[in-house]
Amino acid sequence: MNSSKKAVVLVSGGLDSTTVLALAREQGYECYSLSFDYGQRHRAELFAAERVSKTLGDVAHKVVRLNLDSIGGSALTDDNIAVPEEASEGIPVTYVPARNTVFLSIALGWAEVLGAQDIFIGVNAVDYSGYPDCRPAFIDAFQQLANVATQVGVEGGRYEIHTPLMDLGKDDIVKLGARLGVDYSQTVSCYQATDDGLACGVCDACRLRREGFENAGLEDVTRYAS
Repeated sequence: MNSSKKAVVLVSGGLDSTTVLALAREQGYECYSLSFDYGQRHRAELFAAERVSKTLGDVAHKVVRLNLDSIGGSALTDDNIAVPEEASEGIPVTYVPARNTVFLSIALGWAEVLGAQDIFIGVNAVDYSGYPDCRPAFIDAFQQLANVATQVGVEGGRYEIHTPLMDLGKDDIVKLGARLGVDYSQTVSCYQATDDGLACGVCDACRLRREGFENAGLEDVTRYAS
């Protein structure tokens, strides 16, 4: 492995980001995984992020603490807003305002410190929940920002935001992970998982994940509460 080929990989502990971490490793990157304790409903995904980062062999795993629950505005950061258990139209209440903008900004800062010019994130514009910060337009805009807002960019370097899952359906993502040897039983995607990481099976994230396994023709190894 080329030790100078470094990448910061955003790892939430879910199916998508774990697949991205495995893919970045396969592509020869030294991976520095980054997770966020941002005031989300449960910590099970943070335990999962630590678990998969260790399993997939990153160089370091950093957890940055934020308090997005102090501004609320999302079912994932405000206990007074219920997590929907049926599909809805438009942008759902599980959207966390500006989350990926904040996450990528911190990833960019760490990348600059590490001397890494590659950042991986598992956003997807096919089987996703309608979040505005998971679209190609957002990623393109942030990449432009990264290259005018940093010392690296000003001095002639160039950051690249990698979104290898952007155009894949959830079934294609599951198939990719299976090829890469990802153990999805270690991951947690559920918006309202138990402390032990058991999935509710009815939220939007659980529905998309389950359909992904079904359409891929692979066993759903998700651990459900019931």
